Amino acid sequence: MNQEPYFHRVMKQSPTEFWINNPTRRQADLAIANGATGCTNNPSYTQKMLDHPEEGEYALKLLDEAVRETDNDWECAEVFQRKMVKPIAEKFMPIYEKTDGKRGHVSIQGDPINEDDPEVIIRDAFANRKISPNICCKIPTTSSGLKAMEVMIEENIPINATEIFGVSQMVMICEKYMEISKRTGKKPAFYMSHIAGIYDDYLRDYVEKNNVDISPDVLYQAGLAVARKVYDIMIERNYPCVFIGGGARGLQHFTEMVGGKVCVTINWEGTADKLLEQDPPVVWRLFNPVPQKVIDELMEKLPDFRRGYLEDGLEVEEFEHFGPVMLFRNSFIKSWKKALQTAKERRAALVNA
Repeated sequence: MNQEPYFHRVMKQSPTEFWINNPTRRQADLAIANGATGCTNNPSYTQKMLDHPEEGEYALKLLDEAVRETDNDWECAEVFQRKMVKPIAEKFMPIYEKTDGKRGHVSIQGDPINEDDPEVIIRDAFANRKISPNICCKIPTTSSGLKAMEVMIEENIPINATEIFGVSQMVMICEKYMEISKRTGKKPAFYMSHIAGIYDDYLRDYVEKNNVDISPDVLYQAGLAVARKVYDIMIERNYPCVFIGGGARGLQHFTEMVGGKVCVTINWEGTADKLLEQDPPVVWRLFNPVPQKVIDELMEKLPDFRRGYLEDGLEVEEFEHFGPVMLFRNSFIKSWKKALQTAKERRAALVNA
């Protein structure tokens, strides 16, 4: 019996939507053909494209353009990222226009090295918005990011509050959005990204380094247990955001979210392509309860699960120092520095040519 591809069935049989993460131009086309309604690009994007066998030559061409148009490598890295994201944003514009801006957003997160400075985040966000009308500014949910997001909301600029691992981070940005929206009357598109897969990576590393005696089956459920709680609170309190499931590291980070009114952003290679290949049945799994004994064991043995799971587990000042946030940010900084180094080398080569 012939049936529609997996993601088309997911979106017909549930409110769950498929987003693509850090795609090449070809992957963006494939994702849209398979029903993708949005796209995320993080600070690792440009380096991944420079290293990609299909996009490497194209990415170097755009990097050389950015080198010629800028006076320093820091500015070059930002201009280069915008050049790379622009054609991707253009591919999603028909969806954006067809849905009157409800879908088709492409989010972009810039310089991770200076993201502790709200003025840098704000400057980059305003510049990124010039790429295309469907650009959504992806901003870390840290103390500096929250200050930047206040400005974005007041200016009616779409935001994607990212680097959310703890329930407290989600509650903080949602309450802030409602407060500013009520005061100003502005209601820009508001996405909230919970990063379950990276959380799982972080907790797995903690277990290995500290020889924690915990069942692999229990550990497997940690990131998604927090995601389920975040989703439940969002629905219960009627927070005006769209839940994005991010940082997928396994197929379960998509399939376990099916059924919820969520967008799940995944890489094409290794996740989206595998789900299309395996073509699993569409089953609503988000609402499957996590057994209390699983929560109890995670709370008892993993301090940073407890901090993320409890609504009062983190203070605002602790957000940027929370272990999984630092792990995620450090991966971005590593990639951004590599792109900066490549820009420096290309600038030197062009000067000496």
